[in-house]
Amino acid sequence: MTQDRRTVVTGMAGLGLATLTLPLAATASPASDTPTTYGLIGKMIAKPGWRDALVSVLSAGTGAMPGCLSYIIALDAANPDAIWITEVWANKESHAASLQLPAVQAAIAKGRPLIAGFGERFETVPVAGFGS
Repeated sequence: MTQDRRTVVTGMAGLGLATLTLPLAATASPASDTPTTYGLIGKMIAKPGWRDALVSVLSAGTGAMPGCLSYIIALDAANPDAIWITEVWANKESHAASLQLPAVQAAIAKGRPLIAGFGERFETVPVAGFGS
């Protein structure tokens, strides 16, 4: 995917680093210069003993989603029933449209009985570290 790139200076004080220059990977509107990418980070909790099955269902249903720049499913290191899903989308509309895809609808239907609940959910504006 071709994206506009520019250099931004990002403070990394929380990591104990001084100012660092990084490429901006998000596409930006020429008029507003605001990144248009959309990110989600969410915790999903499987019914006890069903985490691996839930990961398998989610992995199978999320292969080809237009506008999806990154979709990572990770195991929670502290909770044997929890997973984290980190998503980066070209924009919020691409994410919304993905929920209507037949493969995603099938994964939701198949995975729903395996889900005990949800934890934290964060919306983000990704600016670097994804895409090419």
